[in-house]
Amino acid sequence: MSKVIRIGTRDSELALWQAKNVQAALEKLGHKTELLPVKSTGDLNLDQPLYEMGISGIFTKTLDVAMLTGKIDIAVHSMKDVPTALPKGIVEAAVLIRANSKDILIHKGLDFLNSEGTIATGSLRRKAQWLNKYPSHSSVDLRGNVNTRLKKLEDNNWDGAIFAAAGLERINLTPENSLDLDWMIPAPAQGAMLVVAMENDTETRDILKSLNHRESEICVHMEREFLKILEGGCTAPIGALATIEGNEISFKAALFSLDGKKQVSIERRIAIEDAPNFGKECALKVLNNGGRVLMEGIKEALN
Repeated sequence: MSKVIRIGTRDSELALWQAKNVQAALEKLGHKTELLPVKSTGDLNLDQPLYEMGISGIFTKTLDVAMLTGKIDIAVHSMKDVPTALPKGIVEAAVLIRANSKDILIHKGLDFLNSEGTIATGSLRRKAQWLNKYPSHSSVDLRGNVNTRLKKLEDNNWDGAIFAAAGLERINLTPENSLDLDWMIPAPAQGAMLVVAMENDTETRDILKSLNHRESEICVHMEREFLKILEGGCTAPIGALATIEGNEISFKAALFSLDGKKQVSIERRIAIEDAPNFGKECALKVLNNGGRVLMEGIKEALN
């Protein structure tokens, strides 16, 4: 390919790491690239909880505009930040091999787990699951990039904060005082990186096919299909995780009330060949098993 592939990315340390990872893979294949960092609306407004901002794709919209106006050729995202419906003209071009999908707790000692405590997180999903397990605890909102959130935890009297394990691992910031939250269901597509391109740019899309990891793609699409049917996005506490084990896919997912007191969950195993539409099937079961009423209550509380 003779043209330079212009790579759009947010300008946080983690986003740049992800984009440089894609850049290195493309250059290894012999392609010329250029990195173009931008600030997203979600990065600029750190004073307001995400669910209050009412914008779909708060971390991706700026890059969408840059792509649609021809300023960049591809964009690299944390897939969990990407809306389930992409803007017209933009398509998924590659899902990279998934990293650690877990959430982890960064703490100042674990004695508080058996008493009262305060946890920091900007995620309704993490807050709901934490309060479900630790109903005597309280939570505070925490926004910003990874480095900013770690500094805020250090500067405040909170007992701990919840992070995506993959984000800390990618930029070598996982501290010793961390605990894997094996019981917490992650966000759909957590730990996965997505590269998007223009639908009509067949040359670039053909190149990106070689970066796609099929097993990761199958799993995250199932999780995001579940999310889409439940109408989640950033406005509902929804977790979903699909993992491939041999010739089967193990799928577990749940919808929680905002206070964590109620949940509707599902756990199933299927053959890999039955993957298409399975996320939708599971979401409909959750909706019909009390999830629809739960979603109505969540929307009413957030509006």
